Amino acid sequence: MILGLHTLTPFDGRKMSTLKKNQDDSEDDEKRANDNYLITYTRHLERRLRSLETEKQLLETERLRLDKELHTLRNELDRLRQPPLIGATVTDILEDDRVVVKSSTGPQFIVNVSRKITTKELEPGMRVALNQRNFAVMEIMPESMDPLVQGMELIDTLPDVSYNDIGGLEEQITEVKETVELPLLYPELFESVGVKPPKGVLLYGEPGTGKTLTAKAVAHETKARFIRIIGSELVQKFIGEGARMVREIFQLARKKAPSIIFIDELDAIGSQRLQVATSGDREVQRTLMQLLSELDGFDDRGDVRIIAATNRFDILDPALLRPGRFDRIIKFPLPKEEDRLQIFKIHSKNLKLEKNVNFKQLVQKTENATGAEINAICIEAGMIAIRAKKTIISMEDFEVALEKVLSKKQVPKNLYS
Repeated sequence: MILGLHTLTPFDGRKMSTLKKNQDDSEDDEKRANDNYLITYTRHLERRLRSLETEKQLLETERLRLDKELHTLRNELDRLRQPPLIGATVTDILEDDRVVVKSSTGPQFIVNVSRKITTKELEPGMRVALNQRNFAVMEIMPESMDPLVQGMELIDTLPDVSYNDIGGLEEQITEVKETVELPLLYPELFESVGVKPPKGVLLYGEPGTGKTLTAKAVAHETKARFIRIIGSELVQKFIGEGARMVREIFQLARKKAPSIIFIDELDAIGSQRLQVATSGDREVQRTLMQLLSELDGFDDRGDVRIIAATNRFDILDPALLRPGRFDRIIKFPLPKEEDRLQIFKIHSKNLKLEKNVNFKQLVQKTENATGAEINAICIEAGMIAIRAKKTIISMEDFEVALEKVLSKKQVPKNLYS
């Protein structure tokens, strides 16, 4: 045996095996720790990647939004950089495709037309926009119309009144139908006979006799466009404004034809012209002259019918009353006894009445009452019943209402004989 070498005992072999096992376990633990760290770090990177992708999408969306906003701002800047346009009216079209226009500043110009517009699209009287630098026609402008005039056309707010809601006045309603409705609904009848239909009808009579109510029934029954005017609306502050409104009203009526123009309170602008007048009176007279021209002037009125109403027939200008402007003048008298009975029944059809209500007695006590006053009597009777906490109207309520309403009536001079 060689000196210096030791022989391993079995105990030493087990010890070495244990040390080696511990070393292997330590390496496995370190490896697992490294693997866990790698897994954890990989998941962290994945989450970070997803977060960055989301952030990228948000930034891309924001970039697109900013690009759109930038494009809009550039367009707005380009639009603001464009030179302003001048309003003008075409007066003539020349053979060399140039047009004569009258600018809003006053003078007339012979100008060229933009390639976007052909001369066939232009007509004399049309509103156009001119370039400020070379005065070329750049675009066609829509027709201008006063908003007040546009609001006079009744479309969705037609009165809920029919001819059945009018007591009496059978003769007057027949004449209105012949003048207004028949030419619009059956024009072939007039053509076959060879008769030109009446152009207009004037309704006159005391207040409350049913003139405006008849016009409301015409608006409800007819299929034509209905344009309602109050005479005082045509009285304007500035010179020429009233005449302009009258002109635009008839332009609207021609555009919407077949149409009906109803002028209520015609005496507001149709009173007799006087030699001595203030500046305000002269402006009203200018409006009247424009109305006379529209009623019977050079321009064809087309399929447009006129209804006018007034309770001051005695002060109207004679030029309004001649045939050709108002071909029919219809008087609305005070209702007769049978008419008053019918009016009572019409205005009380929705009321809860006691059996003792006798309309014949009420009719005898309302000899000079108008239809509006009879309506007021029915309403006042209902108010008296409500004041007494009743749910039904008695004859006594009508008698009290009749005395209350008719006691306020002031008998005017008879202007309608």
